[in-house]
Amino acid sequence: MPTTVSLIAERLRGAGCRHAFGIPGGEVLAMMAALADHGIRFTLCKHENAGGFMAEGAHHATGAPAILLATLGPGLANAVNTIANAWQDQVPLIVLSGAVDAAEAATYTHQVFDHGALIAPVAKGSFTVADGAVAAIVDKAIALSLADPPGPVHIDVPITLAGAEQPVSDHPPTARPAPAAPAPGPELDRARARLAEAERPILVAGVGVLHHDASGQIRAVVERFAIPLVTTYKAKGVLPEDHPLSLGGHGLSPLSDGLVLPLLAQADLVLAVGYDPIEMRAGWRQPWAPGKAIELSHIPNRHGMHGAGLSFVGHVGRGLEAVTAGVARRPAVWPGGEPAKARAALAEAFADRPAWGPHAAFAAARRASPPETVVTADSGAHRILLSQMWQTPAPRHLVQSTALCTMGCALPLAIGHKLARPETPVLAVMGDAGLEMVLGELATLRDLALPVAVLVLVDRSLALIELKQRGAGLANLGVDFGATDFVAVAEALGGVGVGVRDAASLEAALGEAYARDRFTLIACEIGPKAYDGAF
Repeated sequence: MPTTVSLIAERLRGAGCRHAFGIPGGEVLAMMAALADHGIRFTLCKHENAGGFMAEGAHHATGAPAILLATLGPGLANAVNTIANAWQDQVPLIVLSGAVDAAEAATYTHQVFDHGALIAPVAKGSFTVADGAVAAIVDKAIALSLADPPGPVHIDVPITLAGAEQPVSDHPPTARPAPAAPAPGPELDRARARLAEAERPILVAGVGVLHHDASGQIRAVVERFAIPLVTTYKAKGVLPEDHPLSLGGHGLSPLSDGLVLPLLAQADLVLAVGYDPIEMRAGWRQPWAPGKAIELSHIPNRHGMHGAGLSFVGHVGRGLEAVTAGVARRPAVWPGGEPAKARAALAEAFADRPAWGPHAAFAAARRASPPETVVTADSGAHRILLSQMWQTPAPRHLVQSTALCTMGCALPLAIGHKLARPETPVLAVMGDAGLEMVLGELATLRDLALPVAVLVLVDRSLALIELKQRGAGLANLGVDFGATDFVAVAEALGGVGVGVRDAASLEAALGEAYARDRFTLIACEIGPKAYDGAF
C-alpha cells in the first residue's frame, strides 16, 4: 500500500513537477525521500525564501507548478515572503511543510504554531492531509493552485501520518477547467461593433496572456488590425519587442509613462487583454475613460484600478478571437502617427549612452547575450531601467518580482530556471544590496555546477530609495553601505569573479561567462547617483 508521502509525490509528478527546493528538517525527511523516489529532484538551498524563488524559476522554465519544501516552525516562517510573492505575482506554488500531530500539539509547544493561520493572508488555501483522503486533498490543492489566477497553496503533512499506509486511491486527479470564450449575445455584438468603428485602438496585455498561452492570438490581432501593443513587464515578449507595433513593457517608469499614458488617453478603443494592474505604479489608476475599454480578463475586475464598458472573464486568447471574428479588417488610423512617434521617443529615451553607467552596461549586456537568453532582474533602480531597455523575443524571457517587488529574487530565480532548462543561457541582474541579501546562494550555484552569469551593479547604495529620499528633500540616511569585494567572494565560493568599468570589458566578460561550466560574477562599477534622470 502507498504511504501518505508517496501519494503526495505521485500526484505532484502527475501534475508535471520534476523539481522541488528547500531546506529539510526531521519532520519532512520522508516527504523529501518520496519526492526523489517519484522522479522529483530535491535541491538544497541556503534559505527557504530563496528556495521559493528557485521553484518559481523552474516553473517559468517548464510550466509545471513550483514546489517548496519547508520544515515546521521557523522553516515555514522563513518562506512567508516568497509565498506572498507567489500570491501577488500569480505563481502556482505548492508549499509542503511538516506539522506536529494535533493530539501532540495539545500538550506540546516547541516550534508549534498555527501554520494555516500564518499562511492564510498570502495564499489561496491551506490544507492538512487527512488519513484516508490524501489523494483527494492534494488534488484539490493542485487544482486550486493552478486555477485563475494561479497562486500558492500550502499543504501541512502531520509527522506520524507521513509514513502511514493509505488505501490505493481510485480518486481521479482533478481536471483543470478550460476557460471559455465569451458566449454569443448582445455584449459580444457590441464589442465587435466597437472594434469595427475604432480608428485609434490600442491593446494592453498583461500576465493573463501568459496563463492562457495567448501570445499567438495577440500577434494575430495586432497584425491584422495594425493595433499598437503596450504590455506590463510580466507580459514583455508576448509580441517580439523588435516588432514595429510593439511599444514595450511599462508600469514603473515615470519617463515611459509620460510617453505611453497619453496614447491610452487619446485612443478611442482600449483592448485590455489579460491585463492585471497589480504590476503598475499609482500613475496607472484610471489610465483611460472606462466607456471606451473592452476588457478580456482571466479574473473578475474587483481592484478598481481601471474600468471597462464591456468586460468578459474567460480565456483571454479565445476571447480576443471571439471579439475579432467577422470584423472587417480596418487598419488603425492614428492620423498623427502617435504610436510610431511614441515608439521612437521611447527608443531614444532608453538608448545606449556614450558615458559609462547603467545604460551603457545594459546595452553591452544585450549585445553580448544570445537572443534566447533568459534574464532575471532583482528589485531596485536597475530593474526599472533594464525593463525598459531590454528587448525580449518571447514571453518569460525577463523574469522578475513585478507585483510584490521583493529584493534578492534574481539569483534564486536564475538558479531554478537554469536547473530546469540547462540549455538556455541565463543572466541574473542585481544591485549590490540585493546580492548581499542572498550571497549564500552562490554556494548553491557552486554545488549545482550551473554556468549562470551574475551581473551586479555596484554603487554601494540603495539607489532607488536614495533617489526618492533626495527627491523628497530628506537627508541621506540609511541608504549607503560599505564596499564588498564581489570578485573575491565569487572566487571564494567556487565561481569566477570579474570586475568591469567599461562596456567593452563587460561584453568580453559576458561572452566568456556563457561559455564556462561554472558561475561567473561580474561586478560592474557604476558609481553613485548613476540613475539620475534614467527612468
